[in-house]
Amino acid sequence: MTAIAYDVISRDEDQATQHVNPTPSRAEAEAAVRTLIRWAGDDPAREGLIDTPKRVAKAFEEWFSGYNDDPEELLSRTFEEVEGYDDIVLLRDIRLESYCEHHMAPIIGKAHIAYLPSDKVVGISKLARLVDAFSKRLQIQEKLTAQIADTLENVLEPLGVAIMIEAEHQCMSTRGVHKHGVDTITTRFTGVFKDDPKMEERFLRLIRP
Repeated sequence: MTAIAYDVISRDEDQATQHVNPTPSRAEAEAAVRTLIRWAGDDPAREGLIDTPKRVAKAFEEWFSGYNDDPEELLSRTFEEVEGYDDIVLLRDIRLESYCEHHMAPIIGKAHIAYLPSDKVVGISKLARLVDAFSKRLQIQEKLTAQIADTLENVLEPLGVAIMIEAEHQCMSTRGVHKHGVDTITTRFTGVFKDDPKMEERFLRLIRP
């Protein structure tokens, strides 16, 4: 099969999927919230809950705004005039808010991001926005960690990337085993951070107060 034919088939499949599963309207989303309220045992028509479906829909737009972001586009503007800077660029304690894709319960924590530039750097605020772009989606922490690292690798082509995420999962603290204060820690090291134990150790030392 030629590449052109494959692309045509892929587009047709995507269009068919969108036709079968179109994005629900706001009215449909609000109706779904009312159904959940009734299922929970309350009356969505009572005074305190009558506007809740609208508020929940609006909140979802903020909580899951990452689906509207192109993570690679966030890093597209880079800078090469760094006066010969050739050391680690690190952001520590980036606030992270996400939602577990298994229970839709909050994941609250922080991310530490470092990279060793090759010939270009990116504005530091873009690193924080990259975290938001992926975290404001339904997630598992392992995938979130890998997505951030892989995007930095693909766009900046640095000498190495180091990522650590520390977060509490409320699907574990507010339900199930009800274990509070337990952080899940995930890491991803590439390039020099993976190949040189001293660089990994340096990263781990720098992210600690």
